[in-house]
Amino acid sequence: MTAEEKMKIAVKALDAKRAEDIQVLKVTELTILGDYFIIANGNSTTHTKTLAEEAEFQLSQHGVEPHHTEGMNGSNWYILDYTDVIIHVFYQETREFYRLEQLWADAEHVDISGWLTEE
Repeated sequence: MTAEEKMKIAVKALDAKRAEDIQVLKVTELTILGDYFIIANGNSTTHTKTLAEEAEFQLSQHGVEPHHTEGMNGSNWYILDYTDVIIHVFYQETREFYRLEQLWADAEHVDISGWLTEE
């Protein structure tokens, strides 16, 4: 499965569980860490955990397992590392504190509007 296919599945999974402010950064040209960073947040610690679990579940349904995970035992920041796609799911205040989008400001922003449900 390509990195773009994984990214699309993860974005749709996060959106289905009402993740807030989903952003996708294409970082291929900036780092060897991966091709895409997906950044989203929940509005409570329970919501945040649910978002991370749903992204992991949906990718697992497609035969894709994470290389590494962080924060799955209760955290304000969950990381799902699929080698070429890294998913960051934050509690809102934690996201505001770390500001990953600003740290990776040189990354290309991917237009995901076509994959999101309209409210």
